Amino acid sequence: MVAQPGINMKIPNLTIQQLLEAGVHLGHKTLRWNPKMKRYIFGKRDSIHIIDLTQTLELTKSALEKIFTVISNNGKILFVSTKKQASEAIAELAKETNQYFVNYRWLGGMLTNWGTISNSIKKLKKLEIDLVAENRGFTKKELLKMSVKKDKLQRSLGGIADMKKIPDLVFIIDTNYESLAIQESVKLGIPIVAILDSNSNPDGIDFPIPGNDDARRSIDLYCNLIKETIISAKNTAPVENSNKAVEKNDKIEKNIKTIAEKDRDKLDKKFSKPKKKLN
Repeated sequence: MVAQPGINMKIPNLTIQQLLEAGVHLGHKTLRWNPKMKRYIFGKRDSIHIIDLTQTLELTKSALEKIFTVISNNGKILFVSTKKQASEAIAELAKETNQYFVNYRWLGGMLTNWGTISNSIKKLKKLEIDLVAENRGFTKKELLKMSVKKDKLQRSLGGIADMKKIPDLVFIIDTNYESLAIQESVKLGIPIVAILDSNSNPDGIDFPIPGNDDARRSIDLYCNLIKETIISAKNTAPVENSNKAVEKNDKIEKNIKTIAEKDRDKLDKKFSKPKKKLN
């Protein structure tokens, strides 16, 4: 999927300072790390891995560009995080941007067995209709059972109740929690954007964003960036002068190396202790 011709891709500005203030650089204790994340680790400090924010900055940009492209092509995103710290945030993000979400429990086959899941969604919608209809003819006991069943289905399927087909992109916070979602997405060839903490497994992730996946400030930052990107993609008008856009992009490309070097200097100054060799 590519961006529509004539569309000016506008994604939010992001700086190393914003990432630092949100605690994105703070990984887990070194004993809990996943060696596959070694390439994203800047070093160690007080037995905690420090994530390389210069990589986070560039990889976040790539992920936001992918999100922009999907939305500008009228695609849909499925947000997934069943962990307590992120479940409310991704549900709010999905509702505000008219996307889909799973934040309670990932049911096996949610993507790969869509026919069965669709039938469950139909049951949910029928229960909702029956419970609000007048002169329903049900006993109090029957209504109670129906209400309990509806609530159970709502928790698991409410965020995808209007999803007619598999999504064009899946966004995940904490790959360790959502291994089933990753497996199903990979099997179906659905691109994945995911936040990868120092204890995460990056395998199968198309657009990795190395960063803290536990702190609420970090989670809020990711969600706000995605929200701004989706809104921008929905509202962006065609570019009037493509030559000017090309010239601007050329200038940006020339400055990327200089900006990256400055960001690296900021990290070196902040974490000035000698880096310990990773095992």
